Amino acid sequence: MNQILICLAVPFLGTVIGSALVYLMKRDMPSLLEKSLLAFAAGVMTAASVWSLLIPAFESARDQDYGSLAFLPPVAGFWAGMLFLLLLDSLIPHLHMHSEVPEGPKSKLDKNAMMVLAITLHNIPEGMAVGAVLAGLLSGSATMTSAGAFSLALGIAIQNIPEGAVVALPLRSCGHSRHRAFLSGTLSGAAEPLGAIATVLLAGLAVPVLPYMLSFAAGAMIYVVVEELIPEMSEGSHTNVTTLVFGIGFTLMMCLDSLP
Repeated sequence: MNQILICLAVPFLGTVIGSALVYLMKRDMPSLLEKSLLAFAAGVMTAASVWSLLIPAFESARDQDYGSLAFLPPVAGFWAGMLFLLLLDSLIPHLHMHSEVPEGPKSKLDKNAMMVLAITLHNIPEGMAVGAVLAGLLSGSATMTSAGAFSLALGIAIQNIPEGAVVALPLRSCGHSRHRAFLSGTLSGAAEPLGAIATVLLAGLAVPVLPYMLSFAAGAMIYVVVEELIPEMSEGSHTNVTTLVFGIGFTLMMCLDSLP
């Protein structure tokens, strides 16, 4: 039980740390820094989707005697996750990170308020990813290990640091107090533990749904990376720098997933 609580708390702690940067930095975040933070998060999420979710989903399907059709549960779950995020994108009004708005104090404030909603929305699949791995661990699946669950939680916590900063610092630049900007950044991460707990409860109903839940979380995370993070990190100048930062985040998560 303690390990489950740790895995639930660690990613949220990353958001808190990122939001706390508002106490250390000036009001305006340099564009290169913001894009680099998002690129790093994109790299971590991409690697986590492959090594922590899709590969275990295939292994879980093989263990359940799907035989030559072991690819079906991961593929079905992956597309369900993609379409679920597409549905949320369509139904919930929020601002895409790369959207342009008219200049002005009010429009800038509105954009940052919608950014908070966007980050909160995107934290849902990250929480689902942690929840799916924990569900596999609780079910006794041979494809899941305690080290793997903690590595995923740690990797998501690392990429949550820039997400927390991306919420808190722009709010500070709009005139919010440091305390209010910090609180808003912190609350944007609240969706993660809630999503994780909901996924554990759902996946815990039956072991056969595990490969679907793992790949569902992977599809949702990949949707966020391609729809939001990559377009933002690729805009304007210094795209070579952000591409390298993406690679750093990817390899870091890859290394974490390789730990015994």
